[in-house]
Amino acid sequence: MTNETSAPKTRVVLIFGGRSAEHEVSLLSARNILHALDRSKFDPFLIGIDKQGRWRREFAATLEAAAGNPRGVHLDDRAAVIDASILRPDDVVFPVLHGTYGEDGTIQGLLELADVAYVGAGVLGSSVAMDKDVTKRLLRDAGIPIVDYAVVTAHEFGRDPERCLAKASDLGFPLFCKPANAGSSIGVSRVTRPADLTAALRGALSFDSKVLLERGVDAREIECAVLGNEEPQASIPGEIVLTHPDHFYSYDAKYVDAEGAVFQIPADLPQAGLDRVRELSIATFRALELAGLARVDFFLDRKSGALFVNEVNTLPGFTAASGYPKMWDASGIPIDRLVNTLIDLARDRHRRRRMLSLEAPPRR
Repeated sequence: MTNETSAPKTRVVLIFGGRSAEHEVSLLSARNILHALDRSKFDPFLIGIDKQGRWRREFAATLEAAAGNPRGVHLDDRAAVIDASILRPDDVVFPVLHGTYGEDGTIQGLLELADVAYVGAGVLGSSVAMDKDVTKRLLRDAGIPIVDYAVVTAHEFGRDPERCLAKASDLGFPLFCKPANAGSSIGVSRVTRPADLTAALRGALSFDSKVLLERGVDAREIECAVLGNEEPQASIPGEIVLTHPDHFYSYDAKYVDAEGAVFQIPADLPQAGLDRVRELSIATFRALELAGLARVDFFLDRKSGALFVNEVNTLPGFTAASGYPKMWDASGIPIDRLVNTLIDLARDRHRRRRMLSLEAPPRR
C-alpha cells in the first residue's frame, strides 16, 4: 500500500465590492463564482473592498447573504481591514469588480506590480474597454461598425452648455446619454426631446467627467460571450427581450425587476446572423487587446438589419440574471467549468508574462 499525497490546492482570491456605483452588483457576482469554485482544486480567500477603498477580510457568510435586489446587499463592516500585502506569489486573483477601480485597469496595475496571476484583461485592455469613447474610436479604426455618437465633457458643459446641447442636433432624437466610464446602465438616460437633454447630461456627469450622446437606434439587443487568450472563442449569442417600462436595458430592468427582461438563447437570428455576431465579437476582443473573458453587446437595427457593437464588458456580471455564464452554459460550458477555465487562462497568461526579459541587453 502506497501513501499518495494530493496536489496542493491553489488559493483563489475573490476581490469584490469596490469604489464603484456597481458595488452591490459585484457582491451578487462574487457569490455565484464562490459557489462555482471547485473546492477539490481551489481554496477561496475573500476580500471585500468597501466604498471608501478599504480592503476587508470577508467570509463566505457575507456572500451567502448577497442575494436578490442588489440595493439590499452590503459588506460586513465588522470585517478586519487588510491590505494588498495579503497576496501570495502563487495566488490566482479573480477580480469580481465591475466598473471604476476594478474594470478600468487600476486594480490590474496593482496585481501586475504584485506579480500575481489574475483573471481577465490586462491594464491596457481593461482601461480602453472601460472608456466607451476610446472603445468606439479603436473599433471604428479597426473597421468594426459602431453607432454615431458625440462626446461632452464636464469642462465643456460648464464653459459652453449651449454648444454641448447643439451636438445632439446632428444625432437627432431619441438619443442615449451615458457616462463614458460606467456600467450596469448606471447614469444612462433615454432622451426623447431637446427639453430633457440638460437634465440627462447633468445626471450622467454626476458619474463621470465625460459623457456620450449616442444616436438612438430602434434595435434588438444581442450579446455574445468571449473566452480565451490568444485564440478566443465566442459563445452562442443571446438576445435581451425587454418588457420593462424604461424601454431600454436599465439598471432596474437588469437587476431589480425580475420580469424586466427575458434573456433568450440562442438569439432569434438565421445562422449567418449568429455567425456574424460571433465573428465581430472575436474581432472586437482582439482590437481592444483583451484576455480571459469579455461580453460584447450589439445593437441590431430592426429596419435595416445593420449590426453595431454597442459596448464591451471585460469583467461581465456573474449574477443569476447575467448573460455571460448563461451563454457559455448554453454553449456546453457550465459555470463550474467556466470558472476553472478562467483560472487556467489567468495562470497561463501569468507564466508567459514572467518569461519576458526584464534585463537590459548586454553591452557590445
